[in-house]
Amino acid sequence: MAAPAASVEKKDALQSLRYTRGSFEVLDQLVVPHGLEFLPVKDANDGWSVIRKMQVRGAPLIAMVACLSLAVEATAMDAAGKVAGMSADEAKDFLLERMQHLRTSRPTAVNLFVATDKFAEVVKEAAAEKGATGASVVTTFVEGAEAMLENDLNANKTMGAYGKEAMLAKAPGGATKLKVVTICNTGSLATAGWGTALGVVRSLHETDNLDHIYSCETRPYNQGARLTAFEIVCDELPGTLICDSMASALMNVTEGGIHACVVGADRVVVNGDTANKIGTYQLAIAAKHHGVPFFVALDTTGIDVNTPTGAGIPIEERAAQELRAIAGVQVAPEAINVWNPAFDVTPGSLIAGIITELGVAYPDPATGEYDMAKFLADARQANGASEPPAKKQKK
Repeated sequence: MAAPAASVEKKDALQSLRYTRGSFEVLDQLVVPHGLEFLPVKDANDGWSVIRKMQVRGAPLIAMVACLSLAVEATAMDAAGKVAGMSADEAKDFLLERMQHLRTSRPTAVNLFVATDKFAEVVKEAAAEKGATGASVVTTFVEGAEAMLENDLNANKTMGAYGKEAMLAKAPGGATKLKVVTICNTGSLATAGWGTALGVVRSLHETDNLDHIYSCETRPYNQGARLTAFEIVCDELPGTLICDSMASALMNVTEGGIHACVVGADRVVVNGDTANKIGTYQLAIAAKHHGVPFFVALDTTGIDVNTPTGAGIPIEERAAQELRAIAGVQVAPEAINVWNPAFDVTPGSLIAGIITELGVAYPDPATGEYDMAKFLADARQANGASEPPAKKQKK
């Protein structure tokens, strides 16, 4: 039975997962805010299932849950003596096959594909090392997956600092206490902690630069109402929940104006086009019309340097019943046709800056266009971060 949310300590309420080697649980985000229930994840099949059912969501968290679900499966196999009988190549092939299965869970968030691509290279290199065994290959993968947790939290804190400065620098009227609008959930419940876009808001609040955060409810899955509003209340941020359709009116009537929008991203491609939760595109259009700077915040694993424009981003379509019903209550006729894309694509031309843990990308002043591949290469060189986190951990 899920514990009532009000009865759980704040540190537990904003914990998206619990992991120790050999044990893994994830918060069932379909239950929040009415209660808190942690689900055991024992193998990659469980990981695939909780991702597919959206019991966990958020691009960074999807990647972590996928990799940690396989890590806990491999650890259990090792404890049962099954890895000891494997050659290095057999362990490599097993891990690659399971990662391929995890990649089929959801198609739009690129973090999952970037993480599994990197870990595929890691296990191939581990298997090719002189004297490699099945156990050594598994250990390399498990340690790399575990390193993702610490790396994600540190990246989010750094991203928050960059984002705070960028938003203050572009705030209309030189405001130093900002009114900010966001959509979906991009906080502790979408990451290992702190968050991406909501992490930027937390960073503003930490230095008394946040006047107010407005959370769009984010239909049809209501991540803003269920999850972001929950995080706002838990952290005692000055915040208000609004319907998605209220954002334009809010920008028009708010005394002193809205100073910024900041959203997360499931994928940013080379020209800055950004796939994020459905409703993001119309929020960006409203922001542009009202002169409100619109920012995107994401870990660099969400940058897809192999896709030139947003036209190449696969958009997941969800079940019709998610739109016909709310929390299991039918609100539309069963016979009505439904179009239910989970994401939309915001053109880079509407985005004032793309915030990452390596810095903030801006459009070229001459062309007004982004080149995220160049930004990523330059930022990694400047920060000495050219290698995947898993490889760094191994050295």
